[in-house]
Amino acid sequence: MTPEQLITFAAVAEHRNISRAALALHLSQPAVSGQLRLLQDEFGEPLHVRDGRGVRLTPAGEQLAAHAERLRGSWRDAYAFRDALRGLERGTLRIGASTTPASYLLPYLAAAFQRRYPGVKLETTSGNTSDVVGMLCALDIALIEGPAGALPPPDTAVHPWRDDEIVAIAPGAHPLATRSADGCVPLAALGDCALVLREAGSGVRQVVESAFVRAGVPMRIALEIAGVEGVKEAVRAGMGIGFVSGMSMRHEDGALCALRLGPEPITRRFSILVPHAGAASRAAQRFLDLCLNEVAD
Repeated sequence: MTPEQLITFAAVAEHRNISRAALALHLSQPAVSGQLRLLQDEFGEPLHVRDGRGVRLTPAGEQLAAHAERLRGSWRDAYAFRDALRGLERGTLRIGASTTPASYLLPYLAAAFQRRYPGVKLETTSGNTSDVVGMLCALDIALIEGPAGALPPPDTAVHPWRDDEIVAIAPGAHPLATRSADGCVPLAALGDCALVLREAGSGVRQVVESAFVRAGVPMRIALEIAGVEGVKEAVRAGMGIGFVSGMSMRHEDGALCALRLGPEPITRRFSILVPHAGAASRAAQRFLDLCLNEVAD
């Protein structure tokens, strides 16, 4: 007994006529008769009898028809679901993002994606870079800052995305802000300053620590704190000089001053990770295309 035989039987039970069932199934009449014969052999007793120009179901056939109709309904639902996914009319996309892209890029990208595919439900989760990499097995796509760190799961595709500049931040009246006419501060000038750093695992922290090591400049860490806004508030409170993505300063009111670091700017590359890349969903592929081709405001 096969699903095709049961679906054929459901069509015959609906039309009570083999020729009409064959037309509905886009099969030949001998093909339908052959499937009915095989199904009847499975049960070992008649499931239908001829009745004039049509057929009449036996009591066993009536009971089987109820099961066959449920299977045919599930089959139709599966086809409808397939077609909806192909057209991105339905589905769920699970997006992970580390702190900076989650706060300053993902909202614009999600809004653009939903305008195009309103039937796809977006589920988002965020954390620092190491957190998001650790969640890859439960995600469809992830936006991270800095290197992925530990090896991501097998079959994960890594797509370089966009560059981001890290800036130092200080209160507007800080001596470094007032003495820097061009808004640029040498990294060596921060060697004696108290510093506010993101928590371990942060992409910003990884890039900043590497830059200080390369420059041979010591770090006086006054505070470690989670999140971009935590760093900003600590700097406002006078804890020291902080480091954040330049894009996180776009809407500041002037209480904080962004200082470009020199002699070379400190930049890092955002990446897009697609786990299960060999079987990525259509929604994940479309979101990846959007990220790679659209500039978020």
